[in-house]
Amino acid sequence: MLTEKAAYLKGLMEGLDIDGSTKEGKVLLAIKDVIAEICETVDSIDNDIDDICDFCEAMDEDLSDVESAVFEDDDEDDEDDDECCCGCEDDEDDDDCEYEVVCPSCGDHIELTEPMLEDGSVECPNCGELLEFDIEEGEPDDGE
Repeated sequence: MLTEKAAYLKGLMEGLDIDGSTKEGKVLLAIKDVIAEICETVDSIDNDIDDICDFCEAMDEDLSDVESAVFEDDDEDDEDDDECCCGCEDDEDDDDCEYEVVCPSCGDHIELTEPMLEDGSVECPNCGELLEFDIEEGEPDDGE
């Protein structure tokens, strides 16, 4: 639209046979040249903006693909979150379950929390056997 208007003004000025030797003629011809340059610059900027918009749309689509891939992986990981760190499927408080032991009397698997270990013993819920623990803090001994 802007280019068409500039071409129309250029045609009008050429139809007037403006004398380029007069002060007014020089000004009008210079204005015509500046208008032509402005139109070329605006057209170039419009083309650049179109390219940038296309690029942004492509990046948005790519980002959507990446988000889908990342969040789909998170959804799959969430299914594994139902299982406690010791392998049990404790739905209450997964952070409390840290260890699992087997009762030597009945073979029942018992899930132990940090507070249970600090107490030093626990009663087997299956057979009532008292299981005692001696937990030493620090690095494990290498047999020395």
